[in-house]
Amino acid sequence: MKITVEVDCTPEEARRAMGIPDIAAIQEQYLQRIMGLSQEGVKPEMIETLIKGWSPLGDAGIGLWRSLMDGAMKDAGKRDEQR
Repeated sequence: MKITVEVDCTPEEARRAMGIPDIAAIQEQYLQRIMGLSQEGVKPEMIETLIKGWSPLGDAGIGLWRSLMDGAMKDAGKRDEQR
């Protein structure tokens, strides 16, 4: 037997029904902080600290991230030269 249930609700109503906490205030603070940093200028050390916190592989993950960024910067430079 197969039963299909369709629920028509807003994301807020779904969160409440499933008991998921509302983190809108935390998200707003985070966005304000990121916007402030983007206006002040982000320093490379800040990005490295952020990536270290996100990286599951520690220093190896940082090395991978750095190599990806280096490759992206080289590709961007090549595209600028072609224009």
